[in-house]
Amino acid sequence: MEGIEDVRARLSTPQKILITSHRNPDGDAIGSSLAMYHWLKDQGHHVMVAFPSEYPETYEWMPGSDDIQIFDLDVEPIAAFLQHIDISIILDYNSLTRIDKLGALLEQKEDVYTMLIDHHLYPDPIGDFILSDTTASSTCELVYRFITAYGHRPNLIVSECIYVGILTDTGSFQYSTSPRLFRIVADLQEIGINSNHIHDAIFNNLEEKNLRLLGHCLANRMEILEKYKTGIIFLNKHDFKVFDIQRGDTEGIVNHLLKLKHVNMAVFIRQQPTIIKLSLRSKGNFSVEEIAKTYFNGGGHRNASGGYTKQGLGATLKQIKEILPQYEEKLNNITIT
Repeated sequence: MEGIEDVRARLSTPQKILITSHRNPDGDAIGSSLAMYHWLKDQGHHVMVAFPSEYPETYEWMPGSDDIQIFDLDVEPIAAFLQHIDISIILDYNSLTRIDKLGALLEQKEDVYTMLIDHHLYPDPIGDFILSDTTASSTCELVYRFITAYGHRPNLIVSECIYVGILTDTGSFQYSTSPRLFRIVADLQEIGINSNHIHDAIFNNLEEKNLRLLGHCLANRMEILEKYKTGIIFLNKHDFKVFDIQRGDTEGIVNHLLKLKHVNMAVFIRQQPTIIKLSLRSKGNFSVEEIAKTYFNGGGHRNASGGYTKQGLGATLKQIKEILPQYEEKLNNITIT
């Protein structure tokens, strides 16, 4: 792995290291950050994990989650730690704009060695060491590859964190899989992870309101556009109030649309206080990343992307329907790869 020897030399003595990941952290962001956190702490380094915003309660069971610092809630501890860091590790994002004001603070730091490990398209050249592979299932897969290339084998806690990111970013092994990935998962199993426990902790730990919200989405907020093999679900501000929707409560709802036989693209739209957020998913070789990037200030992966717009909910729904005709042929002729 190119540059690994330079990293090894820098980590040969105790370092002060800040690990960051993107706003609205998901399983891969949390899993990769905590995996690196535990691995580095075991080697005697002084490490902090900082996210711009809060993470879903679903992941509070993970070892080390209590140590994560949230920039939106308390700037001071992060700003104070950042003043004296030796190394900055960027995980599951590839542009400092993804961490907002925290990114601006990082940009002001000079003489900091930066490591970027990520699997998203179009990375900014912001790392002294860069491990960027868009064919990887997840950043957690890349963290595993980094640790093993370093010459270590993950311990049980690190392995559990890695598995969380792999499990969630592949949609429970529906997307972005490869022979390499399953060999990695086999090794994690041999290390001793309890995959059933991790699956239950993430997916079978809902509140009653979560099922009622899903029922509302499917019964009252779903529209199927058969001509374009597209399904749309939206939630407005009233829905957020009625169902007391908190961070993480809408996770996975968009994927239910792809369970329909004749739906090849799923769009999930949420009305936030100041913006409209979109999640897009697709089957086969149809790229929702192109739509997210072109129309909604976003990006991600071919089959899973997100974005946002500052126009209203009605205007966003109208825009989605207006751009579908140009993708009609592709949506009706996808290839499963």
